[in-house]
Amino acid sequence: MKLAIIPARGGSKRIPRKNIKTFCGKPMIAYSIEAAQKSGCFDKIVVSTDDEEIAALARTLGAEVPFMRPKELSDDHTATIPVIAHAIRETCHKELSQLDAICCIYATAPFVQAMFIKEAYEKLKRTKASYAFSATSFPFPIQRAIRLTKEDRVEMFSPEHFNTRSQDLEEAYHDAGQFYWGTPEAWLEGRIIFAPHSTAVLLPRHLVQDIDTPEDWMRAEFMFKALGLHENTHTS
Repeated sequence: MKLAIIPARGGSKRIPRKNIKTFCGKPMIAYSIEAAQKSGCFDKIVVSTDDEEIAALARTLGAEVPFMRPKELSDDHTATIPVIAHAIRETCHKELSQLDAICCIYATAPFVQAMFIKEAYEKLKRTKASYAFSATSFPFPIQRAIRLTKEDRVEMFSPEHFNTRSQDLEEAYHDAGQFYWGTPEAWLEGRIIFAPHSTAVLLPRHLVQDIDTPEDWMRAEFMFKALGLHENTHTS
């Protein structure tokens, strides 16, 4: 059994009701549910939420909401891994031995693509990793990053690379914030994701956008429309 879990709590503060706010014609969470459905990977698509409105919408979009997330796993400081572990136990407590892999898909990832979800699952199995997640490259060499000091002066994080050509520096990558495949053992044991037991599927940078502030939201909608992704959307 392969399980998709979409965490979607109701208490977003910087963008109120972010998980179900309309983004280019659809509730934000719809993109994650649809990508999971289109991937053909999952036996169940479950939304973990503490919010009745989110739960009702998720059900209309074809996801299951077999439980309501408890308050202690729904605040601003709750990490993703405990939420997924809780959802696994609540959804599959009688079928844990039948679980093959679980994919956490964030509810605020409208650029998520079914083909990358499928590719990551295949890589998880092929490489025997604990996790396989989405990542992308930094647009600028991290070795040439600078900081501003308390005295408002500039320092390099890696001054030894001041004269190193950009093309000679090792490329660096970061989490794309879309999805995370993991084995049942990895999620339930609380293994960290960014570690040598994990692998990554690399996404093009134009399909990656964090949406944490109103400015992020505006930029994401511009990108989404520029890529023509909105042409397949409809108002829900």
